[in-house]
Amino acid sequence: MKGMKILRSGRNRRKWIYVLLLMGLLGLSGCGSPSSASVEMSSQTELVKTGSMELQYAENFTVDYYEDGYKMLTTLPDSQRYLLVPEGQPVPQGLDEDVSILQEPLQNIYLVASGVMDMFASLGAVDQIRFSGQKQENWYIQKAQDAMAAGDMIYAGKHSKLVSEGCDLAIENRMITHSPEVVEMLQSFDIPVMIEYSSYEQHPLGKVEWVKFFGALTGKEAKAEEAFAEQTEILEEVESGEKTGRTIAFFYVTSNGLIQVRQSTDYIPKLIELAGGRYIFENLEDSGSGRSTLNMQVEDFYAGAKDADILIYNSSIDGGVTTVDELIDKCNILKDFKAVQEGQVYCTTNDMYQQSMAIGYLLQDMHTVLTDDDTAKLRYLFLLQ
Repeated sequence: MKGMKILRSGRNRRKWIYVLLLMGLLGLSGCGSPSSASVEMSSQTELVKTGSMELQYAENFTVDYYEDGYKMLTTLPDSQRYLLVPEGQPVPQGLDEDVSILQEPLQNIYLVASGVMDMFASLGAVDQIRFSGQKQENWYIQKAQDAMAAGDMIYAGKHSKLVSEGCDLAIENRMITHSPEVVEMLQSFDIPVMIEYSSYEQHPLGKVEWVKFFGALTGKEAKAEEAFAEQTEILEEVESGEKTGRTIAFFYVTSNGLIQVRQSTDYIPKLIELAGGRYIFENLEDSGSGRSTLNMQVEDFYAGAKDADILIYNSSIDGGVTTVDELIDKCNILKDFKAVQEGQVYCTTNDMYQQSMAIGYLLQDMHTVLTDDDTAKLRYLFLLQ
């Protein structure tokens, strides 16, 4: 087991100390037969694979199943592997050095990737998250707010609580790759670090399908299948509807006056296409950046999007706007846009980013906007007046 990254919370440290003491005592007893603990550890010499999770859209993770309830979860962009060891089962011998060991049940998870909380909520697994990377007032997920209000989930702050209480696993978003020192610090405390890459998925339902990954992590695969099926049913309903071909510009005005838009390979342009529309920047791509967004000069945005049929302002960063005038105050040149003049300007709700299991509903909203249907039915978009 040399080199393996093994989970050791405070509870697990004590357990292993007791096991080692017991093994030492038995070894000194002079008995010819090996101890029961050593038999358990040596009898499981290899993992026997029984199958893999079937995925429809997701391309950035895999889940493999093995005899006796073991599971191997792999995040493909960074090739990180995590072996879930069932409660009461031994850690298999002969594993590769890069495999992180997670001992079930996971009950003290540290969640920094806020877009994943909605998945845990849909699985009924919020109680497995002990530490939050967000303060209570920054959560739009009601179950997270309630858990923090009750003291069942606490703000991790500067990470000292992770050590004092014991943390099973830290789930980060990909921004952590810009802070390798944080990863090193967590790992120095024997806390495995997992990066979720749902934002890398090009198909909107690939992003949603990560609920299956976390379903496997928490032992709630059946719940995950149900939650995912609900979103796929919405997609099938919308796809059977009208294809308008109307154009949408999805954007955000940065604090330094640039316009942030989505690359054409991002899931938002794909969502617009599935809804029956067309993303105005169809061939916008900055290959190699690893980002889903691009910043452009106002003049370039004007040239590309002034004739878009619909504008959608992304509120996930600055809290959004409530009127067209507020939007024009951010970028005066918008007043000349076709969508502004025709009253086709929308804004996302503030909670859209955290509502990762609501992509199907956002798809419905975009279809409603594109078809001039009843906007009173909108959930995550609203018309600016």
